[in-house]
Amino acid sequence: MKVAAVTEDGTTISQHFGRAPKVLVVVVENGKIVDRLLREKAGHDQFAGDPHPEHASGGGHGKGPMAGSRHARMIEAFADCEALLCGGMGQGAYEAVKARGIRPFVTEIELIDEAVQAYVDGSLVDRIERLH
Repeated sequence: MKVAAVTEDGTTISQHFGRAPKVLVVVVENGKIVDRLLREKAGHDQFAGDPHPEHASGGGHGKGPMAGSRHARMIEAFADCEALLCGGMGQGAYEAVKARGIRPFVTEIELIDEAVQAYVDGSLVDRIERLH
């Protein structure tokens, strides 16, 4: 199985899905981490010049067709994973990840290896109260 974690340094989980420049894809076999693949991820920096019509229409942050397109581009980096771990994210991004068949988890665990192990063990708690 593959589990992705948004990151800036390849070791800790980033606090914000959209701002994280990378994902670490962790490969797990028989309950053990066997490989780590650091991948670039599209993020807010790449979309700074894009129009944000959802704000003008009252659709809210992270919602609407433009936001959906941006989320799809971010998800490409970990589309082959079954779960995504992050420290925080917007409701629109959370729903976009779920719609792609990937289980998002918002966690307070900082270390990627520790969070992946909690996911594998079935003890990882999804802190949806941290969505914005």
